[in-house]
Amino acid sequence: MTSIQPLPRSGRTRGFAVALGSLAVLFLTACPGATDIKKLLDDPSHYEGKTVRIAGNVTEAVGALGFGVYQVKDETGSLTVVNQTGTGGTPRVGAKVGVEGTFRSAFTVGNKTVAVLQEKRHKAR
Repeated sequence: MTSIQPLPRSGRTRGFAVALGSLAVLFLTACPGATDIKKLLDDPSHYEGKTVRIAGNVTEAVGALGFGVYQVKDETGSLTVVNQTGTGGTPRVGAKVGVEGTFRSAFTVGNKTVAVLQEKRHKAR
């Protein structure tokens, strides 16, 4: 029977550093608990009035004095975000953000759902 020998200390340290680095990259690039935008738009009644998180790139933005509207796009779709709190401002076009807010669906016509996310807070990623 062969016994498993522990890695030399330098090997364990290197493995730990690689694992820790991988976790850090994953944490910094992900928005914990983010929901795909397509999922929100495919079943808007399920999410109506609920707090959700999305993550993606800002593709359009208009804001002044801390209030604003911006569009967030992930790999599955895009959603309009409304900042009515007057704090935090509106992120610039091209920014990668994670946003938490209340999902509000106005209506669905055919394959188009008009909905917004009322921002509670956003964070650059």
